[in-house]
Amino acid sequence: MSETATAPLTGKALLQKVKELSDLPRRERAKRCGYFTVTKNKQTRVNLTDFYDALLAARGIPLSPEGPKDGRGREPTYRVSVHKNGQIVIGSTYTEAMGLKAGDEFEIKLGYKHIHLIQLDIDKNGSKEDGDLDLDED
Repeated sequence: MSETATAPLTGKALLQKVKELSDLPRRERAKRCGYFTVTKNKQTRVNLTDFYDALLAARGIPLSPEGPKDGRGREPTYRVSVHKNGQIVIGSTYTEAMGLKAGDEFEIKLGYKHIHLIQLDIDKNGSKEDGDLDLDED
């Protein structure tokens, strides 16, 4: 069984220390930031994996997907591109997130580098109401 000699740095403290030690080799940086263990035989083992994981987390890069994932499909990127046939497709992930259902209608207004989709809802009296949905194409 091994034990850590010091508590490893995390967050802003880790980023600051790594910046200060930028002239040292990576193993020495990890060690000085507390990412090492001392074995029974008094040997020091540097844990680069935990060091890199903590460094990524401190920089705000998630290592695992947030929320449950069922393994199907891709994560939404909130970007669309024009297909070879000239069409823009908005996937079901986005329409579900907006609470849209089959048959919902939109009016399309073109702007400079913008596409405005205005949802046309039919209320109980049979008249149409506008609900603005803005898709920016930069």
